[in-house]
Amino acid sequence: MKKSVSTEENTPASEDGRAAYRSGVAARLAGLSAETLRVWERRYDLSDTERSTSGQRLYSAEQVRRLGMLKQLVDQGHAIGVLARLSIEQLQELAGPRDGELQAAGPLRVAVIGEGLARRIAAGGREGAGLEVQCSCARLEHAASLPRDADVELLLVELSELDESALPMIASAREACAAAAVVVLYRFCASATIRALREQNCLVARVPAELGELALLCRAALAGERLPPLERTDVPEVRFNEDFLSSITATGNQLACECPRHLADLLLMVGSFERYSAQCASRNEDDAQLHQELRNAAGRARAILETAMERLARAEGLPLPGLPQGM
Repeated sequence: MKKSVSTEENTPASEDGRAAYRSGVAARLAGLSAETLRVWERRYDLSDTERSTSGQRLYSAEQVRRLGMLKQLVDQGHAIGVLARLSIEQLQELAGPRDGELQAAGPLRVAVIGEGLARRIAAGGREGAGLEVQCSCARLEHAASLPRDADVELLLVELSELDESALPMIASAREACAAAAVVVLYRFCASATIRALREQNCLVARVPAELGELALLCRAALAGERLPPLERTDVPEVRFNEDFLSSITATGNQLACECPRHLADLLLMVGSFERYSAQCASRNEDDAQLHQELRNAAGRARAILETAMERLARAEGLPLPGLPQGM
């Protein structure tokens, strides 16, 4: 069984106990690319961020909010070099009021469908404070049991395996709760199902690692905003090129163990799919984001297999590219 992602060790925190996000998550929540955030930090020293034990920058929720305002104002034509010197109050005054403000006062009133999700929100402390569970049930099939007078703003649904059979039940649950918006979280889902839910104005996303990100997803859904594209911040570079892998597959019966040849075949196939996903034609913005997710997933799988290949090659005495012999 997969371990819950709401435990304290998976939720980074600053020394004074404030919620903190790693740079990749902070950039995504602010609508920035990770590269843009790195450039801004290097040139303008935007945030007095703390560092994790591994040296990564950690951003508080307030710092993420400031980054989002900077992105909004830059998109409106303001110069980042001028904005970087302003306080968050000055940035807010410059931005002025806007429709669908994400920083609404008070927690969001939500109805929750998903085994354990309501408990994780309740146990989330500061991270879960942005969401107030008005009612909940464990399974989508039980949504009819939710009270119709619960006064909820948003329906939050978590399904590990999401397929098209869930669509009418999600629509019925939304109507029963009279929710203004719906967030659907999944771990595995077909692209056609994702597109169908988005056509019904649902915000669809993978189960986030942190409750703070979930609260921001919910506010984005109420504001009618789309998710920014996923970045490849956690996908390692390719370590073994096709020439090396092809040389392993061509050894035939020269190896006592055939595992290196089979593993090389897998790496060639996964690497090919990773490149294919990057080049695949996208029909719209949602389709482009889906192909980016597929590329990221293939890249992470490729990195795991490359680690296995390195261990196997060392055990079998095979030469590894870029490393001196005998290492």
